[in-house]
Amino acid sequence: MTSVSELQHTTGPIVLAGAGKMGGAMLTGWLAGGLDPARVVVIEPMPSAEITALAARGIRLNPAAPSPAEVVIVAVKPQMFREAGPALKPWVADTTLVLSIMAGTTIASLQNVVGGAVVRAMPNTPAAIGRGITVAVPASDVSAAQRALTDALLRATGAVEWVDDEALMDAVTAVSGSGPAYVFLLAEELARAGIAAGLPEALATRLARDTVSGAGELLHRSELSSATLRQNVTSPGGTTAAALSVLMGPDGFQPLLERAVAAATARSKELAT
Repeated sequence: MTSVSELQHTTGPIVLAGAGKMGGAMLTGWLAGGLDPARVVVIEPMPSAEITALAARGIRLNPAAPSPAEVVIVAVKPQMFREAGPALKPWVADTTLVLSIMAGTTIASLQNVVGGAVVRAMPNTPAAIGRGITVAVPASDVSAAQRALTDALLRATGAVEWVDDEALMDAVTAVSGSGPAYVFLLAEELARAGIAAGLPEALATRLARDTVSGAGELLHRSELSSATLRQNVTSPGGTTAAALSVLMGPDGFQPLLERAVAAATARSKELAT
């Protein structure tokens, strides 16, 4: 996790609208990095026990009297934005940084409903353990200081990449935003295949989970490409090669993932508001 020293230079409150899994993960990262809880306002109509407990540490939960903040992070579900968005407007001045992590919600929509200087971002669920990756795109009026502040907020949960073309965000959502589910499905189906091959269910599940998570950690730590790592564990004519001949065949991973990512990209475009 990153240091939050950049956040200490801000003067106004940091407002988090929506403290579900992703918003809560971001909040946990900020507090773990040393952000003063008294700087944080959380707007969440149905707070979890964990969020409610943070009120005892000093965060302000659902205050009755909103006033313009320096930063507003919009982490509500996209389907709720049309209803919840206008209620955030009292928190937003022209100079307020508005950071959205909602899938499909465009910069233009955020500007129209909430206002402020908007950055649209797409994190993913490994943010909960500080291993997420987020892609962000700024509106044209976002200042260098606001971009640096956004970077600090997002790096509390993992790596950050910036793009200038908002049209890329649909594919980003399909690859990294939805991507963890694809990996979890791999572990699920690998376990099921192990059971079909005769392994006890508990052993097959353990082998699949630890293999997927271990391989992911090796990929994270290694400077080698994923293709090289794959080749390094594939002996010609061996068992891995036999499996890969199926997985890399005409009905294998590549065409399946291309169709899956295309479907998710199309759905992200449909959700655009």
